Amino acid sequence: MNDPGDPTEGFDTRAVRAGQRRGPEQEHSDPIYATSSFVFSSAAEAAARFAGDEPGNIYARFTNPTVRTFQDRLAALEGGEACVATASGMSAILSTCLSLLKAGDHIVSSRSVFGSTTNLFSNYLTRFGIRVTYVPLGDLKAWEAAIRPETRLLFAETPSNPLTELVDIRALADLAHAHDCLLAMDNCFCTPALQRPLDLGADLVIHSATKYLDGQGRCVGGAVVGDAERVGKEVFGFLRTAGPTMSPFNAWVFLKGLETLRLRMRAHCESALALAQWLEAQPGVARVHYPGLASHPQHALATRQQAAFGGIVAFEVKGGREQAWQVIDSTRLLSITANLGDAKTTITHPATTTHGRIKPEQRESQGISESLIRVAVGLEDIEDIQRDLARGLDRFP
Repeated sequence: MNDPGDPTEGFDTRAVRAGQRRGPEQEHSDPIYATSSFVFSSAAEAAARFAGDEPGNIYARFTNPTVRTFQDRLAALEGGEACVATASGMSAILSTCLSLLKAGDHIVSSRSVFGSTTNLFSNYLTRFGIRVTYVPLGDLKAWEAAIRPETRLLFAETPSNPLTELVDIRALADLAHAHDCLLAMDNCFCTPALQRPLDLGADLVIHSATKYLDGQGRCVGGAVVGDAERVGKEVFGFLRTAGPTMSPFNAWVFLKGLETLRLRMRAHCESALALAQWLEAQPGVARVHYPGLASHPQHALATRQQAAFGGIVAFEVKGGREQAWQVIDSTRLLSITANLGDAKTTITHPATTTHGRIKPEQRESQGISESLIRVAVGLEDIEDIQRDLARGLDRFP
């Protein structure tokens, strides 16, 4: 049996081996436990399992060996005590909020979050008496001014989607804790291969495993990582009751993704930097958003806080929606889809896709213009990605 999270082992070793528990067949690869329930040796054992008096599998809504291996491995990579895997990244955020908050509580959130996160906070949690205030991501004074006596949670993603804005995680964690609040960080864009928010003081880490943890766009899933009390007990308790559960097959796919996580992230980052530098030189491009560029206003913070700069590049073309769509529609290699973190490079128009359901004034406050394009750089040859984008960009005068 492997140690589920030996801190003395290196990152890549943990990514390949952490959490694996070999069964009596002595299988080498992680098995898929495709079963809805588990058999007990006696009525007394069943009672003890259900009561929580002894560990073991009960029912696959909340206990499954394949899912447990994924949870243990991701917790080991993030440096957390516990991980709860969920059906999607959004269900990870929902599970966090409904397990740790109650009616009358208040969230301070970055305004630069995924569109569905904004919808969840503004349109659904408010129905249950949980209020939210949005602030500029990097403005710590605005964060502090928004905190109320009833504030319980600060929520942010860094780098943000799609403009790759950053916040100083350690400074924001210190601010949260000074006001007896929790800090939850969405680490989707960086993954633990580039950034470990718990090491910087965050209390909770949220993942959409659908993205880089999978790495090939095969499955949907999410996760919450943190301490044994809040995540291992409270968030797990919500999952056990409400059931936003990750399937064993999806967990197995994510385990395969974790095995190559850092190798892939290095390649994504290298190509993304090359693409960002190339885009800055294109006459039809008005602005490029990428933390690895010296022109990025938070380049110094990214250099200090992250191991590399990520695989997401956003850029604004000269013009508006028509010109942005022209660039997108001219591509032949890139995939026009809103997903990211794939081996295949994807391209999308955030104002009408990922952030299309939020109010226009919210998009404007986030800086998401009609001319903005987001590229999630994949693993193809960078020259081919550049050539494909040039089909549309070369049409600009």
